[in-house]
Amino acid sequence: MTALLYRYQRRWLDDASRFKIGMFARQTGKTFTTTLEIADDCVAADLIGRRVRWVILSRGERQAREAMDEGVKLHLRAYGMSLDLLESDVRLNDITYRAVEVAFPNGSRITALPANPDTARGYSANVFLDEFAIHADSRAIWGALFPVISKSGLKLRITSTPKGKSNKFYELWSADDKVWSRHRVDIHQAVADGLDRDVAELRAGMADDELWRQEFELEFLDEAGAWITFDLITAAEDAAAGRPEAYQGGPCVIGNDIARRNDLWVAWVGEIVGDVIWTREIVTKRGASFAEQDAEIARLMGAYRVERLVMDQTGMGEKPVEDAKARYGAGRVFGIQLVGAARMNVATVAKQRFEDRRFRIPAGDPVLRADLHKIKKVNSEAGLPRLVADRDGAGHADRAWAAFLCAAGADPFITSPDTGLLDFFRAQAAALAARKAQGATP
Repeated sequence: MTALLYRYQRRWLDDASRFKIGMFARQTGKTFTTTLEIADDCVAADLIGRRVRWVILSRGERQAREAMDEGVKLHLRAYGMSLDLLESDVRLNDITYRAVEVAFPNGSRITALPANPDTARGYSANVFLDEFAIHADSRAIWGALFPVISKSGLKLRITSTPKGKSNKFYELWSADDKVWSRHRVDIHQAVADGLDRDVAELRAGMADDELWRQEFELEFLDEAGAWITFDLITAAEDAAAGRPEAYQGGPCVIGNDIARRNDLWVAWVGEIVGDVIWTREIVTKRGASFAEQDAEIARLMGAYRVERLVMDQTGMGEKPVEDAKARYGAGRVFGIQLVGAARMNVATVAKQRFEDRRFRIPAGDPVLRADLHKIKKVNSEAGLPRLVADRDGAGHADRAWAAFLCAAGADPFITSPDTGLLDFFRAQAAALAARKAQGATP
């Protein structure tokens, strides 16, 4: 069967090390190859009348079944063995788990079930941790598992694509030791070893440089440093957001990130529906003249019932803010110097809205996702937190800052006095409370 494998798969299969860890690009066959090693071990044991025991710990029940259906069962069929998959309920520590198992005539067994500290502790067997980087409680699973396999000389196989640095997989992979046999196969190595993939087409289709680097080039991107994580971004996505025709006629806030030449000029229109900001329109321009920018703001102010236009007043924003106040009134237009405490406060208000699920953004837009995820929290040399974003061909997180300014305009409790918004937002909060007390719709 090894003749049908790619070179990187054969290297993994031929490595008989007791402790083996592999970091593979997505869809390169890591589970397929490891389940082949497990099937081979059981078939070899069956031929000499020996018994072996393997446990596959997957992220969930569905993944455990897939490892058995699309891996173990397929390999056994290639050996001419027709063994049924048996399902059963396993009760460990007063909790019931669904297990899928295959039993060999000589007593060898392969069992697959969801990974958690109970199932990791519940078996004395050779173990395969499949996609370990995304296992919930990976450190607790490791703490329960390793003493069991270490005292009995059993084998351990771990494979995964990286998912940040806040998990046990990263710690094991990056440790400076000679205990583990490590195999790294990114998409470029896989293609060089025979995998038939069009790398350029895949990268263009993914349309997200950061995810490409993680899923296919195996970079440990530190999700913990992201101000708005991918989980928060996807939770905020809604197919109804970002459609001007869905506007309900309610009060709106526009967040405006200003740029003239290098970065994007962005206007983010959010309608306030109850306590949720629904994105209605996102306008982006590059290299637009100030006259063109003014004309776009005028169009938006006419198309929506805008209560607040919140603009980035930093640097070149001084004149656009001054002009907008003269045109639309100082009571509707507010400039924020996006530096220091004000910058952090605006971002914090926005993050709170994402965490509370009170912000709806367009779904399925990889460029927008990347922009929102681009902002990272780092510490300055003095130890103070600050927010940074890499500048690339898509901008400087300009869409994200427009969204954050929109969120700031919809929130009455910006607490930094240097924003110039404190008194206004307090007054708006008082007015909103009065309307609610009278039973009016905000």
